[in-house]
Amino acid sequence: MFLDAYSQRIMTAARPRAWICWGLVAPLALGCALAAGGAEVTELRLSAAGEGARLDLSLSGTAKSSVFTLDHPARVVIDLKPATLDRRRVPLPAATGPVRSVRSGPRGSGLRLVLELDHALVAHALPSADGSGRHLVVELGSPDTHLPPAGARAPAAAERVAPPSRDLLIAVDAGHGGVDPGATGHDGTHEKDVTLAIARVLAQRINAEPGMRAMLTRASDTFVPLKERVQRAREAQADLFVSVHADAIADRSVAGSSVYVLSARGATSEAAKRLADRENAADLVGGVSLDDKDPVIASVLLDLSQSAAMSASMAAAEKVLGELNEVGEVRKGRVQQAGFVVLKAPDIPSLLVETAYITNPSEERHLRDARYQARLADAILAGVRGYFRDNPPPGTRLATLAAAPASSAGGGAAHALRR
Repeated sequence: MFLDAYSQRIMTAARPRAWICWGLVAPLALGCALAAGGAEVTELRLSAAGEGARLDLSLSGTAKSSVFTLDHPARVVIDLKPATLDRRRVPLPAATGPVRSVRSGPRGSGLRLVLELDHALVAHALPSADGSGRHLVVELGSPDTHLPPAGARAPAAAERVAPPSRDLLIAVDAGHGGVDPGATGHDGTHEKDVTLAIARVLAQRINAEPGMRAMLTRASDTFVPLKERVQRAREAQADLFVSVHADAIADRSVAGSSVYVLSARGATSEAAKRLADRENAADLVGGVSLDDKDPVIASVLLDLSQSAAMSASMAAAEKVLGELNEVGEVRKGRVQQAGFVVLKAPDIPSLLVETAYITNPSEERHLRDARYQARLADAILAGVRGYFRDNPPPGTRLATLAAAPASSAGGGAAHALRR
């Protein structure tokens, strides 16, 4: 979160970070047994593992587990018995990439977790190395991915859950998708295809940066409701939300990029809805639940979180806009403000990038060009990098790298931040 010192003192509950990545699973049934006993899920993380995915699960006690996959549609199923999951304490990881959704539910005296997938992958279940029976790792990968041999042990819990610092998580949102094509150019180019292509490249670039990770709110041509895009980013504990779009207008001569952040009016409206809606009021904002707070205190906490997020959004947006100006024409030389739904997360700095006008014939051709798409992605990344270089959140690898002297062993990595 990006809060001032006073805000941080008020909002003392730090939110655990979840790493989200895209992974797939193929028909394969397998299982591993943990010692029997009652247990509650205390941690649930979905993280990047090469081109696959990795689900880390920690328990308060011991339980028996089985992991298997199903087809039509492709799914990974994890059964734990006896076990429970309090989703208010341990939220489900956000869906991303080929993992279309993650859901849970009781099954007899146990718990079932289901990962809905876009494609088939292989899976391998590993118990923890410490032998406690309180940890389970499920590795997912493509059919040609090398997985650990049967019986291999997972890393010790301390190696997985107690790193000295964390990576930043950037949520990359490809506008439109599925039944919603977005704007369409004169030559038939759909906005949904352009935004997905740029978002994929941007995610790749982010993942190559030291101290950064990316998640995609959608990684295929699927429809994701606007509010769900924001929710996925919030559940993943993203540090920044970047929505990629391509503008449209009746006048085909209009061209150029622009960047938007949430307007004050949009923020006020969203705050009112959250405070009035019991379900939203129970949301964690900056790591603090509002449902048990006095209405005045809840309002102050929400205002602090929202104000900090909006300030950070503007600073990041200005950096991105400056970099886009190096790629091509900028339609609006100042960051714009609007009430876009995808910008309304109360505790995540968010910006929306209109990369170009798809209704302009010249820009439509550019948007179809993979090289130009890469230039746009590089410009957005440069802006994001520049913002976090100046504002590295405490406890992140970027903060550590930024503090490292250029002459130290970490100087090479620190130099990467100054590119």
